[in-house]
Amino acid sequence: MENANRFRRQTVQVEEAQRRIEQHLRQLGVEEVSLEDACGRTLAEEVTAPEPMPHFRRSGMDGFAIMASATKGASPESPVLLEVIEHVPCGFVPTKAVSPNTATWIMTGAMVPEQADAVIMLEMTDNVEKQGKTFVSIKKEMPPGKNLTPIGHELAKGECVLQKGSEIRAGETALLATFGFSRVNVYKRPTVAIFATGSELLPVDAPLCQGKIRNSNSYMLAALVREAGGIPLLMGAVPDEADKAQAVILDAFSTADFVITSGGVSVGDYDILVDLFQNWEGELLFNKVAMRPGSPTTAGVWKDAFLFALSGNPGACFVGFELFVRPAILGMQGRKNKYRPECTAFLGEAFAKVNAYPRYVRGKSYVQDGKLFVKPVGMDQSSVTVSIKDSDCLIKIPPGGKGVQQGELVFALLLRE
Repeated sequence: MENANRFRRQTVQVEEAQRRIEQHLRQLGVEEVSLEDACGRTLAEEVTAPEPMPHFRRSGMDGFAIMASATKGASPESPVLLEVIEHVPCGFVPTKAVSPNTATWIMTGAMVPEQADAVIMLEMTDNVEKQGKTFVSIKKEMPPGKNLTPIGHELAKGECVLQKGSEIRAGETALLATFGFSRVNVYKRPTVAIFATGSELLPVDAPLCQGKIRNSNSYMLAALVREAGGIPLLMGAVPDEADKAQAVILDAFSTADFVITSGGVSVGDYDILVDLFQNWEGELLFNKVAMRPGSPTTAGVWKDAFLFALSGNPGACFVGFELFVRPAILGMQGRKNKYRPECTAFLGEAFAKVNAYPRYVRGKSYVQDGKLFVKPVGMDQSSVTVSIKDSDCLIKIPPGGKGVQQGELVFALLLRE
């Protein structure tokens, strides 16, 4: 009874736990990186267009740049003949303006000559040789602006190209390159120290023996940290003695921006994280969350740096990371969208388990008859590892005594874009 009462727990809802974390979020500093190293990073400043895009009138087709008015009345029976006065490939500047009697051969993306206000597709024309000159035969009227992109059509000079807090992906990289940003300011990536607790844990390369398991949580967490943009530091196992464990964990703050542990958060004799949070000088944010799996998930702040103590069960550890640690890592990088997107979907198969708390079930999404469905993947016990790799969502099963029937609408957090 003494052990059960030594760590008083006050249950908070998931949203309240996330709010408490947000109150202590601090963005890291800013660093300049080359554009080729910026993919996956978060912009630390707004980027505006230094010039319009495009900055010259651009042809949308291979064809002929013309004055649209010159084609008035053109038909197959009465084609208009215009003299071809110049060829303009991509990257070249026209030297001659067109007139009502002339046309310029032009490539897609090339600069349109002065006075031209339309481009007719090459396939819609015929070439005619006449008195040593080349003419283009046009058999239909062309409206002004056809197949021609005006200056600033995509972005005007000074317009916002990318907002502060945007993740730099392929499209963002293309825009930055288009406007000549060879270097960009991004938020620094948080360094995350990862510990595991438990005398049952073996190194990954150790042979199995009775009663022992390999330390998979630390490597899973390291991968999740990398996916969120952080830099993981695998610190190994925490000593079994509370004083030594506290010293090792608190010392990690000297090299890491925050610390994650897995295991040791329930109320058994060897759950040393319980002792640490009870006796340390930091601030406890929460030590029990109304959720399954992972209700003992605990978080605190040590000198403005987070300490997340996640469950030792792989499934619960995974859920705790997704709900609390990942948003913190993204928030420290200035990311606007910290949380997994939530959607509604139809439950593909019944979930009959009774839940005192909301349950986050590892699931798989699929589309059937134009509707989005989700269903649990494999075994849902928090100790099960195999189903993590097959999950692309977390199905939120509401608390209650009857579970959820097949075909009912549920909320789901999408784990993959």
